[in-house]
Amino acid sequence: MFVERVEGKRNIGAAGLLCLALLGVAGCKQQAATPAKPESYPVHGRVVSVDAAGQDVVLNHEAIPGLMEAMTMEYHVADTAALGEMHPGDRIVATMLADRDSEGPKNLRLTDVVVVGQARPGTKAPVVYHVPSAGEALPNFTLLDQSGKTLRTDQFHGKVVALTFIYTRCPLADYCPRMSRNFLAIDDALKKDPALYAQTHMLSVSFDPTYDTPKVLRSYGGGVTGQYTKETFAHWSFAAPVGDDLLAMEKWFAVGVTPGEKGTLTHSLATAVIGKDGKVVAFWPSNDWAVQDVLAAMKNAAKS
Repeated sequence: MFVERVEGKRNIGAAGLLCLALLGVAGCKQQAATPAKPESYPVHGRVVSVDAAGQDVVLNHEAIPGLMEAMTMEYHVADTAALGEMHPGDRIVATMLADRDSEGPKNLRLTDVVVVGQARPGTKAPVVYHVPSAGEALPNFTLLDQSGKTLRTDQFHGKVVALTFIYTRCPLADYCPRMSRNFLAIDDALKKDPALYAQTHMLSVSFDPTYDTPKVLRSYGGGVTGQYTKETFAHWSFAAPVGDDLLAMEKWFAVGVTPGEKGTLTHSLATAVIGKDGKVVAFWPSNDWAVQDVLAAMKNAAKS
C-alpha cells in the first residue's frame, strides 16, 4: 500500500485508496521498482595484488571503451574460486559490471574472470593469447561439424564468414545464448538479400568438444534456427575444433576458458568477420556487439 507520511499523519494517496477498496476482493501488493540492469564491459589486464580476505584485486588494465582509460585500480571479485586462481603478474580477461546513476558509473566489480596468462612460479607455462586485428590472415584450423564432417577454415575462401564462440551447455543467457540469438538475427537479415546470402557463411565454434559432439551440435543448431531436424546447415555451421586446434583457436582469438562446476565453463567470448581472402575484417572481444555492426562489416566485405 502506498502511504505518505505528512507532519506525523498518514496520508493515503489515490493508489492506496484503490488498494483499500480492493482488499476484500483480491488483496493488494506493493509495487517495487525494478532495479536497473548493470552495464557490462570487457576488460583485459594484469593482476598487481590479490586480497583474498576482502575479495578484492588490484588490476592494471587496458582502456575500457565507453567506461574509462587504462589505469590501475582495486576491484571487488564476487567469485571466490576465481579469486583463488589469480596471482600477481597473471593476465586476465573478465567482465566489468557497473551501476550507473545521474552521477555516473559506480559499484565497479569483476565477474567471469579467466586467467589467460599465469606468472606464478611453479605453475604451468603462460599461455600467450593473440588478439586478431584487421588484415591478419586466419590460420587454417580443423574442426568437426554438426554432420560429423571435417571442416577447415580455408574452405570458406571466397565467402565472407561471421565466426563466434559458444558451448551448448552455457547457462548464462547473456553469453553463448546471446551469441546464438544474434547470429540468428544476422542469418535472417542476410536471407532477405539472396545475392548477399550466397556470398556469406555463419560459423559457431564450440570450445567444449568433449560434450559438444556432432550429434549434440546438430540438435543445438536445429533448435537455434527453429528448423530442428529439417535444418540443412547449408549457410550456418556448428563445429568444434579437433585436437590441438582447440587451444590454438582459443589462443588466436583470445578466448580464455577454464573448467567450472557441474560441467560449466568460465570463459570469455570473441566474434569476428573474415573476408573472402581469409583475412580478418573486424573483431569483437566480448559479447557486447550489435547485430547491425556485424551485418555492416559483412556487407562491406562482400562488396570487395
